[in-house]
Amino acid sequence: MNKLGLSLVIFVSSCSTAVSSAKDVLVSSPDGAVTVTVGVKNSQPYYTMNYHSKIIVPPSHLGFQVDSSYIGNHVKMVGKHYATNDETWVQVWGEDEQVRNHYNELTVDFQEQTGEKRKMNVQFRVFNDGIGFRYILPERNKGERYCVQEELTEIALAHDAKAWSIPSNHTEYFEGIYTCDLLSKKDTVCTPLTIEYEDSLFLAIHEAALKDYASINLTPRTVEKGIKLLTTLTPWQSGVKVYVEGELKTPWRTITIGKTAGELMTSRLMLNLNEPTQIEDTSWIEPGRYIGIWWSIHKKQNTWEMGPHHGATTENVKRYIDFAARHGFSGVLAEGWNPGWGQGEQVTYLKSYPDFDINEVCRYARQKGVRFIGHMESWGRASLIEQEMDEAFAWYQKLGIRVVKTGYVGHLMDGKELAKSQYGIRHYRKVIETAAKYQIMIDNHEPAMPTGIQRTWPNLMTQEGVRGQEYNAWDRRGGNPPSHTVTLPFTRGLAGPTDFTPAIFNFSEIVPGTHPHSTLAKQLGEFVVIYSPLQMAADAIENYEGQPALSFIESCPTTWSKTLVPNGEIGQYITVARKERGESGRWFIGSITNETARQIALPLSFLDADTSYRAIIYEDGPQADYESNPYVMTIRQIEVNSRSVLQLNLARSGGAAVRIEKLSY
Repeated sequence: MNKLGLSLVIFVSSCSTAVSSAKDVLVSSPDGAVTVTVGVKNSQPYYTMNYHSKIIVPPSHLGFQVDSSYIGNHVKMVGKHYATNDETWVQVWGEDEQVRNHYNELTVDFQEQTGEKRKMNVQFRVFNDGIGFRYILPERNKGERYCVQEELTEIALAHDAKAWSIPSNHTEYFEGIYTCDLLSKKDTVCTPLTIEYEDSLFLAIHEAALKDYASINLTPRTVEKGIKLLTTLTPWQSGVKVYVEGELKTPWRTITIGKTAGELMTSRLMLNLNEPTQIEDTSWIEPGRYIGIWWSIHKKQNTWEMGPHHGATTENVKRYIDFAARHGFSGVLAEGWNPGWGQGEQVTYLKSYPDFDINEVCRYARQKGVRFIGHMESWGRASLIEQEMDEAFAWYQKLGIRVVKTGYVGHLMDGKELAKSQYGIRHYRKVIETAAKYQIMIDNHEPAMPTGIQRTWPNLMTQEGVRGQEYNAWDRRGGNPPSHTVTLPFTRGLAGPTDFTPAIFNFSEIVPGTHPHSTLAKQLGEFVVIYSPLQMAADAIENYEGQPALSFIESCPTTWSKTLVPNGEIGQYITVARKERGESGRWFIGSITNETARQIALPLSFLDADTSYRAIIYEDGPQADYESNPYVMTIRQIEVNSRSVLQLNLARSGGAAVRIEKLSY
């Protein structure tokens, strides 16, 4: 049985009936807190959402513009179908080992009353922490194709609210700074869109299970009673949003609800809306920590292309392999190992530069208990990856390579299409599915925004889609601000694992004023806070040698049994506690802050009762400051138990990292 074999189905049922179009129908969450009502008014279908009997989403219309006509006008409700599901499934890797998938479902059938009398079904799943809904358009005449010109989904909100987002029209690869403003003041934005709706009520709007469709964007519009968010799908160059043949099942539109921003982070609603794994044997899928020849290139000490300062040479990669073997890292990445980085060079993934003997490197790595991590930068040429990936992945599998980092630097895919259009979504899925055939894990850079498909294809380990650490090397505007990494977990992090590449230990500059605007202890805290099952300790190995702080990285897992968010405010501070999988019972904690120094009182009530633990605390020293004294750090040990309250001292843009392990007497 594979690692996802444990599935405890507690209760599943379904029923269906025909209905009168005059009656609304409703479905509530298992705990009764969330209620969705669906109906037809003025011949248009709509839905609403209540939370604890309070209207959160007022009547919001549903529909499509298909070719030159609309589906969603002049309809009546012709059927309804209910179902209930309660099961527990096990993640191959993730922030929690077991995930409960408990929802009530309502599918409503609408049919036009004029013209072709087309059908449109809308399926709602209502969880205790939010909802997901999607459209199902039945197949037309067999083989008939049509075009979705726009999805006309509305998500209305009862009033304006503060939200964190990045604009969709002016942010390449989702690499932007998340800003906070009222929804009414925002332009079209990417999802996830995080909203502080009211005191003790947070919302996150995103999508799940994006497949053969266009990525969603949201355009806020002020209306008489509140705000209306309109879907805006990412187009092909032709202007068409989605080409359809056969039955259409859209991605799920998701609204996650939490009383705190931290509850948004611990929701598994998006994962639950994806299908179970398609990989029968998942034993080869292994999370881990890795290092690489990467930061030294961004710092202009090495080059991607071959030459006197080439980073990916046989000798240099072997040095990194030796370091990885000594310090417990599972992999070594080297960007720039293959032709295509120099001017006029033809990109290929089927041979290496002359000064990089890939066969010898992979042999040496396996001998040391380490794996070489491949890299396939396409410069936006998705078709090149598709042409070579079968042969390349087969070769990598033979060499013992288990992880490949893909990249798409370039404004458009193949010079014409947006990466988050249906064109790009189809491409990314091809790569993931092909990689699985050859037992290759993928770290996707310049991706579409993640939507939880790692449940279905758990070889999709992590993705970029974020303004990452590299901006702290060369950004002429000074790099990422102190608030950046205390905002990401509540925004981009809600979409899934994030390859931010933390743990820089040397803050030297190549651009004046540009370096990590944090303390060293904050870099350690980010290793826990920003989740990735393939987590890179991103600095050059020279900067780790002799550093006591490295001992925390060496011990920190990248897949977890349980994740908690004890405290946090978006853009201000956050603490994340994660329990290691297996029998050890160890906990790892990261706590980080923005430019404001803080004292965090952390109750350890999540520890096992009547058990003694040792806490090893890496935190900012008494004089630490991200601007004037970023490196000073203290390491202390204390005995704790479930009644203890841990006091953490965080400097300005500082942090703490804690390892808690059971004492054995």
